[in-house]
Amino acid sequence: MKLGFWLAGGEMRTHPWRALSALAAIAIGVALGLAVQLINTSAVTEFAQAVRAASGQADLEIRGPRGGFDESVFARVVTDPDIAVASPVVEVDALVLGATATAPGQTRTLKVLGIDPFRAGQVAPALIGAPAADGADLLADDAIFLSPAAQSWLDLAPGATLTLQVGLERVALRVAGSLPGARPRQRLATMDIGAAQWRLARLGSLSRIELRLAAGASREAVTQRLGAWLPAGVFVSPPEAGDIRAANLSRAYRVNLNVLALVALFTGAFLVFSTQALSVVRRRGEFALLRTLGWPARALVRQILAEGAAIGFIGSAVGAGLGIAAAQAAVTLFGGDLGGGYFAGVAPALLLDPTAIFGFVALGTLAAAAGSLAPALEVARAAPAQAIRSGAEAALFGSGSALRRLWPGLALIALGGVLTRLPPLQGLPVAGYLAIACWLVGGIALVPGLAGHAFAIVARRVSPRTHPLAFLSTQRLAAAPGQAGIALAGVVASFALMVAMAIMVGSFRDSVDRWLGRVLAAPLYFRVPIGGNSAFVAPAEIAAIAAHPALERVEWMRIQQFDLDPARPPVTLMARTLDLDNPGERIPLTGDALARAQIPAGTLPVWVSEAMVDLYGWSLGSRQTLPLGGRAVAVTVAGVWRDFARQHGTVTLNLADYQRLSSDRGITDAALWPRPATTPAQLTEALQRDVPATRHLEFGEPGAIRELSLRIFDRSFAVTYLLELVAIAIGLAGIGATFSAQALARAREFGMLRHLGITRAELLRLLALEAAGLTLFGIVAGGVLGLAIALVLVRVVNPQSFHWNMDLAVPWGLLGVVTALLVFAGIATALLATRQATGAGPLRAVREDW
Repeated sequence: MKLGFWLAGGEMRTHPWRALSALAAIAIGVALGLAVQLINTSAVTEFAQAVRAASGQADLEIRGPRGGFDESVFARVVTDPDIAVASPVVEVDALVLGATATAPGQTRTLKVLGIDPFRAGQVAPALIGAPAADGADLLADDAIFLSPAAQSWLDLAPGATLTLQVGLERVALRVAGSLPGARPRQRLATMDIGAAQWRLARLGSLSRIELRLAAGASREAVTQRLGAWLPAGVFVSPPEAGDIRAANLSRAYRVNLNVLALVALFTGAFLVFSTQALSVVRRRGEFALLRTLGWPARALVRQILAEGAAIGFIGSAVGAGLGIAAAQAAVTLFGGDLGGGYFAGVAPALLLDPTAIFGFVALGTLAAAAGSLAPALEVARAAPAQAIRSGAEAALFGSGSALRRLWPGLALIALGGVLTRLPPLQGLPVAGYLAIACWLVGGIALVPGLAGHAFAIVARRVSPRTHPLAFLSTQRLAAAPGQAGIALAGVVASFALMVAMAIMVGSFRDSVDRWLGRVLAAPLYFRVPIGGNSAFVAPAEIAAIAAHPALERVEWMRIQQFDLDPARPPVTLMARTLDLDNPGERIPLTGDALARAQIPAGTLPVWVSEAMVDLYGWSLGSRQTLPLGGRAVAVTVAGVWRDFARQHGTVTLNLADYQRLSSDRGITDAALWPRPATTPAQLTEALQRDVPATRHLEFGEPGAIRELSLRIFDRSFAVTYLLELVAIAIGLAGIGATFSAQALARAREFGMLRHLGITRAELLRLLALEAAGLTLFGIVAGGVLGLAIALVLVRVVNPQSFHWNMDLAVPWGLLGVVTALLVFAGIATALLATRQATGAGPLRAVREDW
């Protein structure tokens, strides 16, 4: 044990920066992965607890679409003998208005619950407000009660006025007291249900009904009985189904972020491999002497694995600390949304999950230990008598090395190809991720053998007379493919992942850009502020806008949400003005669509997003049932279209059909065409002047909308760009570590070349040629591997995760610039790492021969 510590400590003291670079790579991977996990766990937990707090002690819950369902359901529910208490609730995500105009995208949304205080007290007493003055305020039509977190967030005390946007109007409510039973960080408001229905434009509708069953009643029997007569789109389920729904809401998003964060950890494992492999080469004499003195090969393997695991453990511990700090900062500054907008209104406290922390520390330690396994096994196979001789480093990882065998790499690549054909596992592209790992490891395993063959071919074509330095470089690279493989492991891994991420992000961005070009066909658009469901354009304002003299044409849209499965996130219903003979003019269809004559009689045509095909099986031409206005409406899927804005599914139908079958006449979005003599800016100004209510709408021209959307896209992928830089830095660290170690091991070779008349400048050019050759080969190999991985990301991972497809777009300009910079950086790194070894005098360099 003491000898092992002495060996590891001596290596760390002699070459600390190499170990520190590997340690830093492991720390970055663990920090990013753990931060993402902790943030999302905290947000999901807080969101689920807030949902459960609103449900109180309910045994079952009747829930309808976001727009609500007819309150006549409540009258029938309360007559059921198995139901002891039924508590109706109106739930509205209301937009909060301030004294000044709110910038687009900066709106605040407050969840407001309308409750019956007498019934809610028997199911969810935490929702009952505590009046600041007298009890009359509890039922006042302008009284609203804010949780302590909401009061702090809005900076409103009892007695203050809270202004909400309902439709396009301002509704002023009086803060009559607080909600002492609310969770500490729950931003919530309650008011009397009758006042909520009136003030928040929900007359005659409910959002859900909380049920407490009578003693001895069977929850399953009640669920089955109620489900048989509830209106279409209204479901009865246990309150804990909300936990599943909350977790499913962001599952694909957080899993992909976790996988992305582990990229740095994966490439860090290859840097550990390079560091440990070169350490083994450098210490071949020490290990051979230990073997001669009686150390068994198994103990030597344990020593090298322990050194790698120590690097991984220290790096993981540091990364865990950094990850916790980063998660705390992110939760404090940005909340728990992770940029995805899934948990608006939730301000979670950071929950330190010991399982996640220890799991990531163990993962980092195992990754580093795995990176040390191949070098450990390689040195254990070496004969002590041979390894102890000077110059024996070429035998390690040489032509007979296991690193040069092709069959393991080919087997992994074949396995990866099989995995790409497998379906998702519980909605996640697990097989796709495994395929990427197989191709990455398999491709890197092929590098030494391929490098040896490639450099041997080049060496036979280079003349020693005309290009002596190039001849020596290619001969050296061809003669030591194992060492070339060590140098290339980090480069190939980092460049492949960088190429894959660049192509994936570039393809996504290019597809989104072209998609925006198709969907933004009008010169001007408006929408209600996003984030809530209290804002809409009422029929009076619709008529005033349509009749405005500066407007030539307008196309309306109403966006709602409904449930097809209570355990899944809601589906978006998009009712819009459409030309039924040419729907592709407004909807970016992915293929052929059914003509109007092909729609079966008695059904309505609908056009669904790709997510509806994947999640619910709504394929082209299939007949389905759409819950609309409390009825099950027969529809036929007339086409499939691409929707990059909503990943949980979108159903589009003609606005006239929607308004005919529902009582909803409100509008949320519109496309505007001004008259020829009017500019979009002039039309905006005229509408806001002549129809004052439109000042609460967000207007935008296509160019500005596209620019804003792409800016949000780039901000969302900022972590990806950071990881690309991390991957490149890890690859360059691997080049530096490799050439530094090889320069020390090749001191005799350099001395002999100096004896033969090669100057130090020529020796540096020789090393520059070797570095350029290795880097270029690594770039070519990494580029091919990265393109293959990008195809998996674009064709498998993204469709299975987010249920949309994209066209492949390779950013050749970016990759060309990165390639040139990487070659230059590789040469510079190699020269900096070897400058000391090449500066030694010829006699000193060959002193081992004396």
